[in-house]
Amino acid sequence: MIAETLAGISLVKAAVDGIKSTINTANDIGDIAGYIDKLFEGEKQVQKDRANKSGMGVTDQFGVSTVAREMIDAKIAAEKLQEVASMVDMRFGPGTWKNILAERQKRIQAAKEAHAKARREALKKQQELIENIKIVAAITLVGAVAIGLFIFLLTNV
Repeated sequence: MIAETLAGISLVKAAVDGIKSTINTANDIGDIAGYIDKLFEGEKQVQKDRANKSGMGVTDQFGVSTVAREMIDAKIAAEKLQEVASMVDMRFGPGTWKNILAERQKRIQAAKEAHAKARREALKKQQELIENIKIVAAITLVGAVAIGLFIFLLTNV
C-alpha cells in the first residue's frame, strides 16, 4: 500500500515537473496532454490508496504516520492539480482547465453509461439464452413423452 501511495504522489510530482518544463513552449494543450494524463492517474492512485484499506493490518491502518501520510499526500495532490490548473489557464486562457475537467468528466460518464448498457445487454442475452434452453428442454421432454406413449400404444395394440 505504501508503495502505491509513493507511486501515486511521485507520479503527480513528475507530471507537474513535466508540465512546468514544457508549458511555456507548448503550442497547444496536446503538447502537455501526456503529463496531464499522468497527473490524473497519480491523483487517482493517491485517492484510491486513501480509500482502500484492504490488506493492511489494523495497526498500520490506524497508525498516525499512515493517516498523516495519506492526508498530506492527498493535499499535495490537490495543490499540484490547482497549480497545473493555474499554469494551463495562464498559458491557454481562462477556463481552459475547467473545460478540460468538464470534457474529461463527460467522457468518464459516457464510458460508465456504455459499460452499464453493455452489462444490461449481456444480462438480457443471458436471460434469453436461459429461456431458450428451458423451451428446448420442455419441447424435448414433451417429445420424449409423446414418443414413449406412441411406442407404448403400438406395442399394446
